[in-house]
Amino acid sequence: MQRNNDPGWSWFEKAMDHTEDPQIQEDIPARFARCFSGEDGEAALSHLAEMTLARPLGANAHNGILRHLEGQRYLVSYIMGLVRQGREGK
Repeated sequence: MQRNNDPGWSWFEKAMDHTEDPQIQEDIPARFARCFSGEDGEAALSHLAEMTLARPLGANAHNGILRHLEGQRYLVSYIMGLVRQGREGK
């Protein structure tokens, strides 16, 4: 077995060096808009919003559950924002 002095963070540095083609990055909102277009796309977005944004938790909800739901809400809001930008041509 080979030993090295890597503390285990080398994968992180490789991820930070990842450079994307600027054209692809600019197309992301348009791609999301196309992905969620039409009746099926609207139904999928509506379902995601119902399961996250419109989901109330009780006062006794565990901290972990709250954090998990907030992460889901953030992601759905982010997706909806990209779709809106793509539809508006921004």
